[in-house]
Amino acid sequence: MLGEITIGQYYPGRSVVHRLDPRMKIILTFAYIVMLFLAKSLSALAVGAAFIIAAYAISHVPPKMIFKSMKPVIPIIAFTAILNVFFIEGDVLVSFWKLTITKQGLYTAGLMIIRILFLIAGSSLLTYTTSPIMLTDGIERLMSPLKVIRLPVHELAMMMTIALRFIPTLIEETDKIMSAQKARGADLERGNVLQRAKALIPILIPLFVSAFRRADELALAMECRCYRGGDGRTRMKQLRLSRADLIAAVIVAVFIAGVILVNIFVTPLVAL
Repeated sequence: MLGEITIGQYYPGRSVVHRLDPRMKIILTFAYIVMLFLAKSLSALAVGAAFIIAAYAISHVPPKMIFKSMKPVIPIIAFTAILNVFFIEGDVLVSFWKLTITKQGLYTAGLMIIRILFLIAGSSLLTYTTSPIMLTDGIERLMSPLKVIRLPVHELAMMMTIALRFIPTLIEETDKIMSAQKARGADLERGNVLQRAKALIPILIPLFVSAFRRADELALAMECRCYRGGDGRTRMKQLRLSRADLIAAVIVAVFIAGVILVNIFVTPLVAL
């Protein structure tokens, strides 16, 4: 299960999406998130779904990676859906004991599930199509105005990117430690919640030791390469906006306008 998590991974490619400026991809990712939250009906969400499906098709990222990125949040999505189904008032469809299922609750739960799934798919596309180095440069350039108030912009961007980059590494390390502990007879799947929590101690301790060791090795490697922060740092690849970036921005703006128009002119199914 842990080995299937793809958060923070980069999928190499030469597609149009891969070649977009990282600054533009970060901005468009936030614009897509706004698009999803502007959608007030399933019809409006369908517009956002059409956009992200087309973006994945153009990027040539395998569909299996999309589904893997969604697996870790299935329990959260299920919990959110249950809360919406049972605790939103409206036209009662089913009632038993103190729980009632309403038409509005089912509609809101469906809306929330679709929104979260496409939110994860949209944000994952950013890391799938942007290398850690380019992502660091993009974040740093976008945050550069904060240098006026003396914030260490380069260091902040570097820390965020390293943290994102090491998520798959730590997940892989956790999977290896769990397999090793199971081979030694550790039972991680039986017992109550307290017993399972105690069983995680032999996993967490070596995981923390490994994480600190990797951090120390990374710091030593950066020092050996004379890394001194962002002062005087040069880049082999300069970030420049291209015609493709402007076209992508226009396309996202068109889809956002489409969501707004659908909200205005299309009646939600729950209101019928």
